Amino acid sequence: MEALNLDLNKRYSYADYLTWMDDVRRELYDGFIKLMTPAPNTAHQRISRRIVRKIDNFLYKKKCELFYAPSDVRLPKKKNNRDENQTYTVVQPDIYIVCDSSKLDEKGCLGAPDMVIEIISPKNSKRDLKDKFEIYQENGVREYWIVQPNDETVTVFILNELNKYQLVGIFSEDDKIPVNIFNGDLEIDLTDIFES
Repeated sequence: MEALNLDLNKRYSYADYLTWMDDVRRELYDGFIKLMTPAPNTAHQRISRRIVRKIDNFLYKKKCELFYAPSDVRLPKKKNNRDENQTYTVVQPDIYIVCDSSKLDEKGCLGAPDMVIEIISPKNSKRDLKDKFEIYQENGVREYWIVQPNDETVTVFILNELNKYQLVGIFSEDDKIPVNIFNGDLEIDLTDIFES
């Protein structure tokens, strides 16, 4: 399907976003379109699959649910505002976890997930390291992981009592990372994630 000719300098709402019926993946940052990179490479997909498998197995028959791209997370300025004309931020995290089922509907997630994991691609590093970091912090995502496939590292942040991200650590090699939203009941072993 042919891509739409949209004005990248115009501010759009989620209601507008829903009308775009083409094959181009986009996100909205405060109403402004951010085009997503082409399909992730094999390393990205492999890492994503391994993380999803570990977390999904842990979540079996628990209240939290795991989702992965493409899946819309709508972040309205006013909490629980379901007016699509007043929602200007829509992101598609690589992986996210939601423990409050009231945030889920047929369109994805409305409000901040409990945890987001972004896997860096060369063309989206600024977006995940700066733009999405700020969006997730501002909207109250409790835990944010940034996975660097090239360096085989994972940087972990948690939201502190001042609603600012605090660096937990940068993990690599054979580190085991506790998932903070589960109080360490789940650990991700990086040897399983980055194995060749």
